[in-house]
Amino acid sequence: MSDLLDDPIPGSNTPEFTVAEIAGKVKRLIEAELGWVRVRGEVGRVTLARSGHLYFDLKDDRNVLSCMTWKGQVPGIGVMPEEGMEIVAEGRMTASGFQSRFALNVQHVAVAGEGALMALLEKRKKMLAAEGLFAPERKKPLPYLPGIIGVVTSLQGAVIRDILHRLRDRFPRKVLIWPVAVQGAACAPEVARAIAGFNALTPGGALPRPDLLIVARGGGSIEDLWGFNEEAVARAVAASDIPVISAVGHETDTTLVDFVSDQRAPTPTAAAEMAVPVRAELMAWVKDQDARLTRGMAQALDQRGQRLRDLSRGLNRPETVLEGPRQKLDLMSDRLSNALMRGVQRRRVGFSETAGRLRPHLLRSVASARQVRLDALSARLAPGLGLAVRSKREQLLRTSPRITAQLVEQKRERAEERLNDLSRRFADSASHQVASWADRLAALERLRLSLGYVATLERGFTVVRSGTEVVTSRTQAEQAGALEIEFKDGRHKIGGAPKRKSTAVDKPAQGSLF
Repeated sequence: MSDLLDDPIPGSNTPEFTVAEIAGKVKRLIEAELGWVRVRGEVGRVTLARSGHLYFDLKDDRNVLSCMTWKGQVPGIGVMPEEGMEIVAEGRMTASGFQSRFALNVQHVAVAGEGALMALLEKRKKMLAAEGLFAPERKKPLPYLPGIIGVVTSLQGAVIRDILHRLRDRFPRKVLIWPVAVQGAACAPEVARAIAGFNALTPGGALPRPDLLIVARGGGSIEDLWGFNEEAVARAVAASDIPVISAVGHETDTTLVDFVSDQRAPTPTAAAEMAVPVRAELMAWVKDQDARLTRGMAQALDQRGQRLRDLSRGLNRPETVLEGPRQKLDLMSDRLSNALMRGVQRRRVGFSETAGRLRPHLLRSVASARQVRLDALSARLAPGLGLAVRSKREQLLRTSPRITAQLVEQKRERAEERLNDLSRRFADSASHQVASWADRLAALERLRLSLGYVATLERGFTVVRSGTEVVTSRTQAEQAGALEIEFKDGRHKIGGAPKRKSTAVDKPAQGSLF
């Protein structure tokens, strides 16, 4: 018993640590020993906190490693981890004494292998297809000849040069280029912003909105093209009001943008060919249609002309049509004279019969009846005239009090003012017309003087006369006995010159003015 009491307590010489000290020492040991590490595993639970920090688990078949990415590190991690994804996470190991746990501060995430990428792509494709983003009925038709084409691609590389060259060869159009990164972490957000930016432009504004968009990139591996498989890019293309042609990668490359876009092109050059028609082919088509229209119109006119000629052969000749009416007219004209004679005789007989019935007493009885009717009307006329006279007299008596000398004078003054106004207007009009006539007469006089020969004399020309006739040729001057030349300041007479024959060296006459 004493031996036991003399033995020291096990661990009595071990130094003591506080909880904070031991937690700090463990943290320093982990961070110093491991430092920057790359860990491969399957993503488990993923939580994006309201603070912006990202928490997720990285596991294999036996262990789980807690991982976190701070809010400021989230935009630069590359691939957003999703549950079930196999990734390679890079970062620094650290420990937390608050919970006695160690964790990996992840600063970069990459998908582990092409198989994992294809699995993730297939998962996103099923999700977007379930939402109806791949449905054919929501795809917009491409404009036949867009005025402005927007291109979302990189300024470096052969893609943009191929597109511009193909557009210039087929049908030159205005092109707006929105430069973006076509691979890496910045690809997806820049492409999404470019599509949204083109849609935000005002149609017909200072920088007009394109009628068609081309999202283009050259070929590459699935990792290089992964930015066009991001959900943000696919949703931006689906939400675009402008029709979109996807031209990402080569013909064998497939991205989510190809399924969401309104038209997929196997190459960027093929996208340019889909965007515009061939101008030469279009012009040839127009010429062909014009020729067809001309031939059709000529053929239609020929057919109608032939139809008209066929119908005209079925009509009677004018002579045939007029033969019957002409014969009927001749027959009627022959019968007309006899009918007129018979009509006159019949009326003459009727007149004789009526005249035989007339007797003096009959005329007297008719005259008596007419006289009786006239007397009755006369008797009725006198009272009517008297009544009318009385009515007019009463109307005059009612009107006469209103007619005063002042009223007549006012009416006369108004008439006089109107007469004076008309006289003044007539005088003004007459003076204006006389002045117009005078100006016109002066203009005609100036025209007469400018067109008359007197003005010509002022410029050095003369008029040659022989008596009262004007001499206009050398022959007349040779035949004249005396000549009179009129200058601008008077006339001068010269005697007649002896007649002579014209020679070959004589110049032809130039007229009376020289």
